[in-house]
Amino acid sequence: MPADTNPYGGIFGGWLMSQMALGAGALASREGRGKAVVVSATDFAFPGAMAVGDELSVYCGVLATGTTSLTIAAEAIARERNGEATTKVAQGTFKFVLLDENDRPRNVAALEIEK
Repeated sequence: MPADTNPYGGIFGGWLMSQMALGAGALASREGRGKAVVVSATDFAFPGAMAVGDELSVYCGVLATGTTSLTIAAEAIARERNGEATTKVAQGTFKFVLLDENDRPRNVAALEIEK
């Protein structure tokens, strides 16, 4: 939407990052079977431009697991509003820590995480 643009009329990179964090967080919670909070976001690149009105799809996958964490790669693809052409507009990596009911880190080892 127009409110999500930068001063040059393109889609603001921070908005793209937030959409990617939402997608990665959904995967972390699903794979972790509970609460997962983002603790870092790295390796961002914006190889393409997204126009106002384009449709955004975010694709995520688990890259690695730690003792209490999941590292998730996210890729954002824009599809032009009135056609089928797509452009990769962003990519990045998020690390999430799984939390228990007391908001303390919990172990990933007991889970079967698909990579």
